Amino acid sequence: MSLRINDTAPNFTAKTTHGEIDFHQWIGDSWAVLFSHPKDFTPVCTTELGYMARIEPEFTKRNAKLIGLSIDPVENHAKWAADIEETQGAAVKYPMIGDTDLAVAKLYNMLPAEEAGTSEGRTAATNATVRSVFIVGPDKKIKLTLTYPMTTGRNFDEILRVLDSIQLTAKHRVATPVNWKQGDDVIIAGSVSDDEAKTIYPEGWKAPKPYLRIVKQPK
Repeated sequence: MSLRINDTAPNFTAKTTHGEIDFHQWIGDSWAVLFSHPKDFTPVCTTELGYMARIEPEFTKRNAKLIGLSIDPVENHAKWAADIEETQGAAVKYPMIGDTDLAVAKLYNMLPAEEAGTSEGRTAATNATVRSVFIVGPDKKIKLTLTYPMTTGRNFDEILRVLDSIQLTAKHRVATPVNWKQGDDVIIAGSVSDDEAKTIYPEGWKAPKPYLRIVKQPK
């Protein structure tokens, strides 16, 4: 089953470094960022987990929880966390799922549903597609999916930027243009008529084309 934006994020129970969780209950009224890794003690993922540990407060400010996943036992995650803190200078405080039965990876279409076996004997190469990021909203709907190759470190500043955009556009009837960042001008959504826009934006807007109506970012 492929997952698309606005699909309900599949629920699951899993062992994590913070104990067993029910994913939907764990999200609660927050946003969630689920990011996966093919195996513990892999170099690129070590840098990624460390960076996310450093910037976790930025997600917390945005009412977003972080949760990692790796296809290895939870016990290994604790040992890996020590390496991450030593080499990356940040302690991993968010939970890490131990997906030893491959259940979550299959549920989220990161491995084929018919994939046999467990984490035992698997390598990072056989789990290479377990390199996805999912942003899930408080409504438990998928808002973003992104998958990187194993040899390319993910840009988690971009995930933070996208989260800002998603939260802004969920609250206001706007869209964000290319390379937008917090505080930049935005675009009035196509679903807003000019008459409606005059009420919402009495000071007007710039329109190089009728369909491209640019305003300051709403507060």
